Formats: sequence, structure tokens, C-alpha cells
Amino acid sequence: MKKTSEKIIGYLRSKRQATPADLSTYLNINRQATHRQISKLLQAGVIYKIGRPPKVFYLIKDPQKKKLGNMVSEGLKKLIDENYLIITPAGKREEGFQGFVYWCDKHNLPLEKTAIEYQQTLKKYSRYRKNGLINGGYKMKHTFTEVYLDRVFYLDFYSIERFGKTKLGQLLLYAKQSQNRDLIRELVNQIRPKVEDLVQKFSVEAVGFVPPTVKRETQLMKELEKQLSLPIPTLSLVKVKTPVAVAQKTLTKLEDRIENARDTIIVDDSRKYKNILLIDDALGSGATMNETARKIKKQGVAKTVIGLAITGSFSGFEIISEV
Repeated sequence: MKKTSEKIIGYLRSKRQATPADLSTYLNINRQATHRQISKLLQAGVIYKIGRPPKVFYLIKDPQKKKLGNMVSEGLKKLIDENYLIITPAGKREEGFQGFVYWCDKHNLPLEKTAIEYQQTLKKYSRYRKNGLINGGYKMKHTFTEVYLDRVFYLDFYSIERFGKTKLGQLLLYAKQSQNRDLIRELVNQIRPKVEDLVQKFSVEAVGFVPPTVKRETQLMKELEKQLSLPIPTLSLVKVKTPVAVAQKTLTKLEDRIENARDTIIVDDSRKYKNILLIDDALGSGATMNETARKIKKQGVAKTVIGLAITGSFSGFEIISEV
């Protein structure tokens, strides 16, 4: 007599895909028992799912991918599991080693060789990280004649050579574009420890969130402010409405980005602080953050401004076009 798991695998092979209701009817067992069997097969990596409730479908995994996975050492798999995330064109989240296999397969790349190259690339970029932060001060000093940020940090680079967006870069992009509160919550949980560490380390008395240009029903920066819920005052920073909204990402010249920030961001706050933390989602040229820091200091709101970007560009003046 066939095991229930074998019946599910046989059914999926013949039908290609099935919903939990399909499987429950076929097996003649209740939904709860069906989900227990499905969970075991998911954990074993035999099947995978697409969609979200109430429309979820289960499919058989390609056994060849499992064989390919044996070519990569456990230590390297662990590294990839911790650092890799890709959102497919169909909107499916492929994480860790499984996602890396998907990417290699999509680009027709040899898995073992590419995994080693990924490890080497991560090592190259990790040289810029200290205590979990990337110091963006060097870039700012070589971009602007006057830098008004006393310190500026990234939590990660937005993308790395050849392999594209980092895990944090992927989360940021899709949390912002899809306005998915679950992704935003995940993003907040990842950045919270570093934000709290900076607040404590630099005796931060207030925090400012750089306001967005593009109007969305769910604004990432507002959600960050709400979900971080820091126990310090929040500066009132305003992005003024203009006849035509021009996003920073559409401007290719540095002077245009500076003008955009200078003429559209208002520091609507008269309180006085010694140290403040200024948070932005993505730092491309750094014009918005630097101009906001200039206004904060010029108005006497704070003596010291520490900047923090969730992600930042790696070299020179690089436009982060998607975010």
C-alpha cells in the first residue's frame, strides 16, 4: 500500500500542480491531515508552492537541482543561505541556496564554479564593512565640496558586481514598490538592531526620516518611522508639493539632484538637539541626505547629523534607478 506522501507525489506528477483542496479530495482525508503531509514534503524539498492564500498551488521540484546541490560544500551553502535572495519575474521569492540555484539555472551558469565566485565577491565587498556597517564618508567627501553629514553609514550595498541586488537591496526594492507591509516589517526587523545601536553609540536625541517624492498609498518611510517606534522625538521633514513631482532617481546630473533636494525639502522644526540621526532608504549620490543635513544645521536644529541609508551605491555617483 502506498504511503500518503507517495500518493501526493504521484498525483502532482500526473496533474503537474494541485491546490490543498485538490489533494484533500484525492486522498479522502481532511484539510488538517493534508497540510501535515504537505508540510513534510515542503521541508524535505520534494515539492514547492506558488501563490498566496487563498490561491496556493503545489508542484514537484526538479530532482536535477537537488543533485546539483550536492556539488557545493555545506559551508558554502550556508554562506549563500544567509546572503542570497531573489524575487523572480513572476513575483516568487527564492531565498538562500535554492534561490541561487534558480539564478544559475536561469542564466545557464555552472553552479559550483559560480558559487565559489559569489563567495569571492562577497569577501571583496565585506572589506568595506565594520561592525555591521559600511562607512560612506569617503564617497561623500569625494562627491561634494561641502559635506554636512558628520558621519554616514550604509547597512549594505544596494547591489554588487555581476550578482545584482543584495538581499537587503531586494527587500528594499520590493517592499517599496509592492507596498507590501509584510516585507516592510521584515525590513524593519533587519535594520532595527543597527538603528538602535547607532542611537545609543552617538547619544542620538532625535531622528529624521527623509520624505519620499513618489506618492504611494503605503509610504515606506512612514512605515519605517511607525514600526521602528524609536523612544526619541521625530523631526518634521516635509517634501513640498510642486506643479510636477520630480523624483531624484530621474535626475542624472549631480547639480540637478542638489537643486531638487534644496528646493523641495523643508525642515519644519524649531526644536534644538545636539545629535540627530537622519535615515533614508537608498543613498545614490547622497545629494538629498547632504542637503537635508545642511538645512538642519543652518536652522540650528542640530549640531551633529549622522546619516544612515538602508542601502547605498558602491562607487562614485551611481543612480539607483529602480527604487
